[in-house]
Amino acid sequence: MSWRVSVLALDVDPFLLRALALLGVLGVASAIALLLRRRAGRARDVRGGQLLGPAELAAPLGERATFVQFSSPACSPCRSVRRVLTGLVADDPELAHVEIDATERLDLARRLGILRTPTVLLLDPQGLVVRRISGPITAAQARAAVPEPTRSR
Repeated sequence: MSWRVSVLALDVDPFLLRALALLGVLGVASAIALLLRRRAGRARDVRGGQLLGPAELAAPLGERATFVQFSSPACSPCRSVRRVLTGLVADDPELAHVEIDATERLDLARRLGILRTPTVLLLDPQGLVVRRISGPITAAQARAAVPEPTRSR
């Protein structure tokens, strides 16, 4: 007895059909992974961002900008992002860094649309979310995300 499947009036071996379906799923998954990797570390401007205050963050805001990092205990890239941002803040006293465990603050993570860790939100001096960075970042990428200080003439 031969097991065959008719697809559009063609006889196709079921094993071949499963193999083609598996290859299709792998192709789509690879494309998604490449897209996420390509977007990692890029600062994207946020329009109509939410306002986060010192009480909500349990920390003071920076004079020029605040990095709000959402992490999770099992996230290894989160540790490198923490080192990068801690070093950046140590070099510039007008910046602040607040790390939030997304698993402990699910309410805030959901409200801000945090889907992966690490995700870093950049707040202006008033606490408005102005930029968003997902994935691991370098010091240069973090520095570039911070707006230049305004100088009075």
